[in-house]
Amino acid sequence: MIGAVDIGGTKIAVGMVSGSGKVLAKIESPTDTHLGYSNGLERIAEMLREAAKEATVEISGVGIGSTGPLDALTGEFGDVDFLAGWAGKNLVHDLERIFDVPVAIENDADAAALGEATWGAGKKKSRLVYVTIGTGIGGGIVVNGQVYRGVDGSHPEIGHHVVDSSGPLCSCGFRGCWEALAAGPAMVQWVHSQAPNNFPHRHGLTARRICELAREGDALAGLAVKREAYYLGLGIANLMNVLSPDAIVLGGSVMKSSSLFLDGIHDTIRQGCRFVPFTRMEVSLASLGEDANLIGAAMVWHHRFGDRIPHVS
Repeated sequence: MIGAVDIGGTKIAVGMVSGSGKVLAKIESPTDTHLGYSNGLERIAEMLREAAKEATVEISGVGIGSTGPLDALTGEFGDVDFLAGWAGKNLVHDLERIFDVPVAIENDADAAALGEATWGAGKKKSRLVYVTIGTGIGGGIVVNGQVYRGVDGSHPEIGHHVVDSSGPLCSCGFRGCWEALAAGPAMVQWVHSQAPNNFPHRHGLTARRICELAREGDALAGLAVKREAYYLGLGIANLMNVLSPDAIVLGGSVMKSSSLFLDGIHDTIRQGCRFVPFTRMEVSLASLGEDANLIGAAMVWHHRFGDRIPHVS
């Protein structure tokens, strides 16, 4: 029985996950990074105890999926924008000390990729790319049951490949990154830049609201959705051309409105992937639902200490 910890910029979720990927108990708390790392550690430990008590189980290990950067092999946090004061801290070592069980950590996108590769839409796929589209764009790559790592164990930042060098400035320093053009805030920014002064939906506009407006027949929102589908398709086509995976699994908040985007995504793929067997590369939606991040965090532990995902020919 694995204690699963999902750490984001706004909330921390903790759960108990069975060996079949079922969440038996779940507790959430605001991240409250202004209170510091020690406070976060204490709350995570207490939530793990509460979740284990609720599920009436003992914790066999703890798996963590967290926003990064972080060193998955040592457990040390880097300079994380959303976790002020956590840089240099080691949640793996601290939870091992508190619970006396093995603990493993991965970037949250890698954790989700492992979950989908084992229990979700990427099951039995040898080469899987998981892409999450929400406030940003991130992803994880699983090849023959193993997380792909770059030099020094680094995590590939697929959201920061450039798709339009004349596009908007991205936080990474380049212009026109995939994230800067196709993440949720990019949809909002584009609508604001194109909307007439009398546009009635400016206040509190979100990507979700734009999708709702598109369904209601709003012309500008419809254009925003069409543009979003194109840029999503462009980034996915690039992944297909470079990696030629068996499957690309799409998750994140923007993909909750996937029915608005999928036709446009496939149109763009057909246009730009003629030199690779794109028809044999499955594009599907993440299937683990609202508990995907906790299930992925549990899989981080299984991946590190338990049975590996079986090789698929």
